[in-house]
Amino acid sequence: MIQLSAVIITYNEEKNIGRCLLSLQGVVDEIVVVDSMSTDTTIAICNQYGVRIISHAFEGHIQQKNYAASQASYEWVLSLDADECLDETLRNEIIRVKNSVEVDGYSMNRLTNYCGQWIKHGGWYPDIKLRLWNRHQGQWGGINPHDKFELYDSAAPNIHLKGNILHYSYYTIEEHRNRSMHYAEISAQHLFELKKNISMPMIFIKTISKFIRNYFLHAGFLDGAYGYTIAIISAQETHRKYRLLKELHKKSLLH
Repeated sequence: MIQLSAVIITYNEEKNIGRCLLSLQGVVDEIVVVDSMSTDTTIAICNQYGVRIISHAFEGHIQQKNYAASQASYEWVLSLDADECLDETLRNEIIRVKNSVEVDGYSMNRLTNYCGQWIKHGGWYPDIKLRLWNRHQGQWGGINPHDKFELYDSAAPNIHLKGNILHYSYYTIEEHRNRSMHYAEISAQHLFELKKNISMPMIFIKTISKFIRNYFLHAGFLDGAYGYTIAIISAQETHRKYRLLKELHKKSLLH
């Protein structure tokens, strides 16, 4: 049987962290929480579960998660966000994997709870994530803040597990709107650093396409009013991201 480390990054997650840690009990052999100086009761809650806590300044989602993985004691790592937890089926699947490892990475579905409603359309489900892996075989990549784990061998097989990561994303629409605008700023800066640019017509096309894809092609309308709200805010985030990217390029030309 392999030994397994769970790694979690936190900042002011008192609403969520207890649920996350509880779902890991009896599944993992170690829990490592990398906290970026929380000012609420996150640390106190973590102490109740006997986890190993490391304080580390936040450098970006990708950087923070790679740092957290590097702090694991064991070769095998399970990564969760603080607002996520394992359902019972997935708990049992991971325990089974610990007894019989077959590949270097395991993926799983993520089911998101939005303002109290489970969202099953609009591109939000199954939202497949690779979250269980041999930490010597890959690392976090993607574009901040939308990180994803990538095996070094992109052609290497991974096995998909039954069950869901339960993701308690947003408690209010305003919280979603504020975070999406913040994420747009981070994404624009990252794209600018990668020397990406975009034309005004393409900003319009990408914004409209985002809404059409999520609401119609991915059947977001089946999630009712929240499906529409999610599609609108996602389109607004896309628009803001690329408008900010244009502004960054304009400012750079003035210096």
